[in-house]
Amino acid sequence: MLASILSQLSDDKAEEIVEIDLRGKSAIGDYMIICSGRSTRQVAAIAEKLVDRVKQEFGRIARVEGKDTGDWVLIDTGDVIVHIFRPEVRAFYQLEKMWLPAGTPAN
Repeated sequence: MLASILSQLSDDKAEEIVEIDLRGKSAIGDYMIICSGRSTRQVAAIAEKLVDRVKQEFGRIARVEGKDTGDWVLIDTGDVIVHIFRPEVRAFYQLEKMWLPAGTPAN
């Protein structure tokens, strides 16, 4: 599923895609992906396509939060958590700093 999600994000021109391995660190999922879209419209479109792909390929209904505003969309597939941000919102929350080991570059 991880490879399929990363492929979809790349196809949809998501920017600054960061993959974080959560195995052994958290029970919320196996992987977290953080990426950016250039606008609220692109963030919402990336999220919508990703949710459709997960449903079509894996038969899973992903839980989605924030798609209506398009600033920060959270998609929970069960195994993979995906955060799609507008660049300004991503810079404000700096989510990578919470999950990446100290000294690890975010990109």
